[in-house]
Amino acid sequence: MQKFLEIKNLHLGFRKDENFYEAIHGVSFDLKKGELHALVGESGCGKTVTAMSILKLLPKTAQITQGEIIFNGENLLNYSSSKMNKIRGAKIALIPQDPMTSLNPLYTVGNQILEVLKLHKNLEGTEAEKIAIEAFDLVKIPDAKNRLKSYPHEFSGGMKQRAIIAMALACDSEIIIADEPTTALDVTIQAQIMNILADIKKEKQTSIILITHDLALVHENADRISVMYAGEIVEEGENKEFFSNPKHPYTNALLNSLPNTDKGILDTINGKPPTIEEIISGCKFHPRCKCCQTDICTINEPPAKIITPDHFAKCALISD
Repeated sequence: MQKFLEIKNLHLGFRKDENFYEAIHGVSFDLKKGELHALVGESGCGKTVTAMSILKLLPKTAQITQGEIIFNGENLLNYSSSKMNKIRGAKIALIPQDPMTSLNPLYTVGNQILEVLKLHKNLEGTEAEKIAIEAFDLVKIPDAKNRLKSYPHEFSGGMKQRAIIAMALACDSEIIIADEPTTALDVTIQAQIMNILADIKKEKQTSIILITHDLALVHENADRISVMYAGEIVEEGENKEFFSNPKHPYTNALLNSLPNTDKGILDTINGKPPTIEEIISGCKFHPRCKCCQTDICTINEPPAKIITPDHFAKCALISD
């Protein structure tokens, strides 16, 4: 598959008081056409801020100090604000974390999707309405023409999420960044939303970056998985290889913490992820790692060990 989005050696930090703290440490990954690439890890590991860097939607205190974000051969970090406005929503769309607050309550859902079409595709009137109805049909919103007249409060959480996905489809976005798209939705609706994204990926060859901590969701839907810890990608692999042969202790700890009726109990990961102010020598996971060897893990940062051409993990204890 063709690479058309590449994040290369991304370093990003935040100004706090008089200090600057790096939060993202040399993150690199790529996204291929028609691929669902999942970013997985605990809250605060850097998943969302990495993805928001692609859209340049970062807090004022954030600063990218190094790296490139290559989209269709051009570095987005060199784009002006006006040029980025033509990318956001049109070429790269965002499904935000909270569908309940992502739509303006004062306007109908139809008005909001038509405004997106006017802004990004210069379409109005019946032509725009036709595309909006088609997008609603694609995400399985029933009675699409009449539902365009509804206000957000008349939609359930799952319907709001579908409407947001429809906005991305209406503009023929090449990439969808889905930030915890099933948060606050019940299990049945979660499955429906993920089925919609899977259909879009298959039918339109849309590429998707899925940000989540739900490994069960990832197992069912992702083509490739990157595990993040403390602002780094510590393991990456294609789905089958990743789940059948996990190598990093953190990945194994996440997998072991999944509910399993055979075990009867849940394993836990001791401690908590470090804050950006903490300086940890060696492997950043070593204070919580059950496999830690003090003379190896606490001194030098572990290199990336290649397990297969499409699978690596950063752990000094992986045998060659």
